[in-house]
Amino acid sequence: MIANITIVGGTHGNETSGIQLVRNWQKFGVPAAYKGLNIDCYLSNMAAIDANVRFVEEDLNRQFTPALLARQPQCQEARLAHALNQQWGPKGESDIDLLIDIHNTTSAMGATLIILQADEFHTQLARYVKQQMPEANILVEDEKPPSEHAYLCSIGKRGIMIEVGAQPQGVLRADVYDLTERMALAILDFVNAYNSNSVPELPPCDVFRFIENITFPRSEDGERLAMIHPALQDNDFAPVSTGEPVFLSFDGEPQAWQGETIYPHFINEAAYHKLHVAFATATKAQL
Repeated sequence: MIANITIVGGTHGNETSGIQLVRNWQKFGVPAAYKGLNIDCYLSNMAAIDANVRFVEEDLNRQFTPALLARQPQCQEARLAHALNQQWGPKGESDIDLLIDIHNTTSAMGATLIILQADEFHTQLARYVKQQMPEANILVEDEKPPSEHAYLCSIGKRGIMIEVGAQPQGVLRADVYDLTERMALAILDFVNAYNSNSVPELPPCDVFRFIENITFPRSEDGERLAMIHPALQDNDFAPVSTGEPVFLSFDGEPQAWQGETIYPHFINEAAYHKLHVAFATATKAQL
């Protein structure tokens, strides 16, 4: 039974779709079809929202590992993480049955549902969302147990993320907002069906399972040597095989992928610029 649901916007203060959806549902109410659910709509990092920045000091969505939550907080977002963990948790003992954290990306990832485990509940959820939104992507980040993830959503008994793009930081696009709302409603539709034991039997769906992050080529002194190749740009979740270009050196030479076929995503994500992350990789599977 999924009784208590928390929907979060503003974990990153310049990702506006979740912020606006939460504000709209706070102001006008959650749609009537979901009145039977105990839904709390919450804006998490108000300082970053007010400043229209991703974070003030450190990324709030990387503060929720057990080690960090056990440590004395040293920055604003760490203090906020401790407060949220106390309010909603502690992590591992939360009363929140499902925590839905809404994000935007500057990458062309469309509407993407991110799940942290592939148990029966999340498998059914993935298949249901995919049926309701055939254009959606399902990203599985189960390379570690949910309890070890640093994400805000990992506070809940179950935690998922909605990630929609491409949308510039600090900008609200109506088409991206629409995809965000549609995915949120599809998830709530699933919860209603799950609670009433009426989830239909659905066939396995395609998913993408995270492997690793790939950084830009750099010199020994840290200078970046290349940019994303035009053939890769805006082609999130499309397959890339050995020999296909992924980078374009500043001297004009393409650099090809070497290895097994991958499915890049978060391609050229602006928020990862400081980390020099060019894209993340995944394998394709069925769930």
